[in-house]
Amino acid sequence: LIVFAGLLLLGVPLVLLGVSFVEQASYLIGQWQDGTPFISAPAESVKTWPVIGEQLYDLWQTASTNLETLLVGHGDQIMAVAKGALAGTASVLSTTTIFLGALIIAGVMMVYGESGQKAVGRIATALAGSSKGAQLQSLSVATMRSVATGVIGVAAIQAILLGIGFLWASVPGAALLAIAALLLGIMQLPALLIILPVLAWIWLSGDSSTVMNGVFTVYLMVAGLADNILKPMLLGRGVDVPMPVILIGALGGMVGMGLIGLFLGSVILAVGYRLFWAWVDQENSQQTNSGPS
Repeated sequence: LIVFAGLLLLGVPLVLLGVSFVEQASYLIGQWQDGTPFISAPAESVKTWPVIGEQLYDLWQTASTNLETLLVGHGDQIMAVAKGALAGTASVLSTTTIFLGALIIAGVMMVYGESGQKAVGRIATALAGSSKGAQLQSLSVATMRSVATGVIGVAAIQAILLGIGFLWASVPGAALLAIAALLLGIMQLPALLIILPVLAWIWLSGDSSTVMNGVFTVYLMVAGLADNILKPMLLGRGVDVPMPVILIGALGGMVGMGLIGLFLGSVILAVGYRLFWAWVDQENSQQTNSGPS
């Protein structure tokens, strides 16, 4: 049931996102073939934006009136941005697919969870001895649970809070922005990367009063910084390893192996941390016993 719920939670939004992307792409291609402009003209207030206002207004105006000229004049830059966007999208999709596959495999393994736990316990005992093997097995399980709640759980909570705020403020593409916030949270990147542009849009669009804009700003900033409070509370809870060790392992694993490395890296570093200090304690004990009586 848990695996099925996880597949629905991740799979359904991805399918809907893919269908929406295909429909939108088909619509834009149809508009392009008919010669109908599909980019609205910029507002005059864009010119007043600091630093980039006039240049952005000129590019936007050209795109709304003669997109072909813009594509020809800035073809290299547009292709570079498009390649980067496609590469990033492909990376996210491949990582998500691997995670969904791992979730299915985990569901199959849960059916044989008791026998699998005993087998892993026997392997750990053979490698590290009866007492240390059981400790390392318990540490690995606790570390994975800690990462699931402290990293993925916190990212999900933050994404839900931000999604509610985006819907409340009538921000276009609120669901996509919430999914992006979820991915940033899992990658341990600040949600402010999404919140600040959204706040700029809220204040510049002029669709709401100043009071409501202030309320939206406070809510989104609090939701965006909530991980700084939740993460220390949940990450490392119930694990006999300092929280920074688990976090560093999760980050390193995420960089090296994607979403699966989030768990694998934290487990490897947590086990290595305990083995290192066990070795230090053993050396100190031997030196104490071999010293003068």
